[in-house]
Amino acid sequence: MNPTAGQLDRTDLQILKTLQENARMSYRDIAKHLHLSLNTVSSRIRRMEAEGTIQRYSAMVDSARAGFDMTAIIGIQISRGKLLEVQRRIAADGHVSAVYDVTGEWDSIIIARFASRADLNSFIKKMLTTEYVVRTQTQVVLNTVKEDYALPL
Repeated sequence: MNPTAGQLDRTDLQILKTLQENARMSYRDIAKHLHLSLNTVSSRIRRMEAEGTIQRYSAMVDSARAGFDMTAIIGIQISRGKLLEVQRRIAADGHVSAVYDVTGEWDSIIIARFASRADLNSFIKKMLTTEYVVRTQTQVVLNTVKEDYALPL
């Protein structure tokens, strides 16, 4: 059974789980691992790429080894009506890993990585001078217990 556009079936989820574990695995090896035909695996992956289910393939890099051993979680209050404009501007900065539109005291939560305290300080000062940013609150991560963006498929 082939799922309709936008819907994922059990086979799709198995393929996605395998790709999350090792995105460098060949279609042939995925097919062998899941006991599927090569044609099934390749056509489903191409479909999920075309539909945007698979958005990209990337390497998981140890941020500390790459020189970015400081992670900050930053809450931002943004003037009404300017939320998306400010979020897009912040998201364009290379330090920023994630921008979330959230409920609660803050309008947005930012996850960003920095090479040094001075690097973080510069980023915060720049953000505070950004038009429509009302205020921020920064928390520096002391220790990462778990960081995994894989879905529990």
